[in-house]
Amino acid sequence: MQIEIKNQKLNEQKETTRIVFVVAKDFTHSWIEDKDTLSMLDFKAENEECLFVATHNILYVGCESLDADDIRLAAAKAYEYLQKTTLRQACIGTYSLDCPGINIKAMVEGFTLASYTFNAYKSKKEISKFQKIILCLEDYSRSDVSMETANKALNAGTIIAKATNFAKEIVNAIPHDMTPLALANVAQTLSALPNVTCEVMDKDFLEAQGMNAFLAVNRASVHPPKLIHLTYKPEDAKKRIIYVGKGLTYDSGGLSLKPSEHMVTMKADKSGGAAVISILKGAAELKLPFEIHAIIGATENMIGGNAYKPDDVLIAKNGKTIEVRNTDAEGRLVLADCLAYAQEFKPDLLIDMATLTGACVVALGEFTTGVMGHNETLKASFAESCAKSGELSGTLPFNKHLKKLIKSSVADISNISSSRYGGAITAGLFLDHFIEEENKDKWLHLDIAGPAYVEKAWGYNPFGASGAGVRANLYWMIDEAKK
Repeated sequence: MQIEIKNQKLNEQKETTRIVFVVAKDFTHSWIEDKDTLSMLDFKAENEECLFVATHNILYVGCESLDADDIRLAAAKAYEYLQKTTLRQACIGTYSLDCPGINIKAMVEGFTLASYTFNAYKSKKEISKFQKIILCLEDYSRSDVSMETANKALNAGTIIAKATNFAKEIVNAIPHDMTPLALANVAQTLSALPNVTCEVMDKDFLEAQGMNAFLAVNRASVHPPKLIHLTYKPEDAKKRIIYVGKGLTYDSGGLSLKPSEHMVTMKADKSGGAAVISILKGAAELKLPFEIHAIIGATENMIGGNAYKPDDVLIAKNGKTIEVRNTDAEGRLVLADCLAYAQEFKPDLLIDMATLTGACVVALGEFTTGVMGHNETLKASFAESCAKSGELSGTLPFNKHLKKLIKSSVADISNISSSRYGGAITAGLFLDHFIEEENKDKWLHLDIAGPAYVEKAWGYNPFGASGAGVRANLYWMIDEAKK
C-alpha cells in the first residue's frame, strides 16, 4: 500500500473518499458534515467503529482521543474497512494538533500495520483493490504542518511498521519452511543494508565454544543448529546495544512432550529471534547512532533416540552446570549460551527477547510483554518508550526468595522451578545466572510469550504474529538517541 503526502486542503478532495475521525464521541466538530445522519444511525464513535456515508463519500471512524495510539488504531480500522470495498484510494488529514510528527507517524504505522496480510499458503490469494492513502497537510485541526515534518514522519513510521511486518512474516512461516538454515538465510539478506554484516556459525563452532546447553536442545532435530550474528555498525556510534533472541523454529517440548493442542502455534517460538533481526533492520534503515548486534540461537526442540533427557546435566558456555528436569524449558538453555557469547562483545546495553513462559501470559495476559531486570531506571525508560509505541508492557519484580526455587541438588542450577508459581520470574532468574556481574545493570529480559502470536485479531494486529517488541525497541532507541 502507498501513502502519499499532498500539501492540499482535505475539504477540497470531493472526488476522493475522505476518512474522518470522530474524536471522543463529539459530533460538534466543524469537520463532521453528517451530524444528523450519524445520530440517526446511532453511531457511537467508539474505538474500532466505522460508518460510511455514501452521499458525501465519507468514512467516519471512532477515535477515543488524538493520542498517538488511538490515531494508530483508527487508521488501522479505516484501512480494514476500505480494503473490503472496490475503492482504490482515500484521503485523510493529519489530526496533528500540538504534535504533528508524532501523530502523522502513528497514522502511517496504523495504515501500514493493518495492510499486512499473510497468504503464502492460500491456493487462491485475495488482493485488495484499495492501494493508496493521500495525507492532506491542511485539514480541520491545523494548516501549518510543513512538508519536511510530514515526510520525516512518513519515513520513520513506514520503516518501523515495515520492520514489524518483516518479523510477522518470519514468525508466520511454517516450521517445514522456516528451519534454522532458512532463518539464517533471511538474516543474511540484511547484509545488503549499509553498515550491516551477518555471520552464521554452525555446530562445529558451538562445540568449540562449549555451548553445550544450546547443542543439547538441538540434539534430536534433523536440522543443524545455527548461531546467527547480525551487526549494524555506523560511524561514531554512541553505544553498543546487543540483542539476543530465542530462535526455536519449532518446539515439540522434546521428551517432555507438549499436549497436541499446545503444539499448534509453536512455529511462533522463534518470535524473539524474528524480533531482534527486525529491530536491527529497522535501526539500520532509520540510521540510528548505535552499534547494534542481533544474536539468534536457531534450532528445533524435537524428540528421538538421541534427544536430551530429564535428569541430564549440561555444562553451559560459562561453565555453569544445569540439571534438566523438563526438556520443554529449552528456550532458556539456548539463551544461556547465547547470552554468554553476547557478553564477549562488551555491551553497553544487553536485551534478550523470547517467548519464554506460559506463566508470563497468566501473569499479564495475551497482549503484554513482561519486563525483567535489575536496573529500575532502565526498566522504567523502556516502559515509557514502549507506551509511546503502542505496545503494552508490565514489569515483573525479581525476588530473592523465588531464586531459591531453581536450586539443584546435583548441579549449579535447575532448568525449572520447584514450584508452579512465579514461573516467568524464575525463568528470568535462571537467565540471571548467565549475566556477568558487570552487566547486570545493563540487562533487560523481555518475555513476549503473550503478544507474539495470538489466534484472534486484536487492535491493529491481525490473526497470528504481531511482531511483538519491534516497535517498542525502535521507539526506545529513538528516545535513547535524543539523550
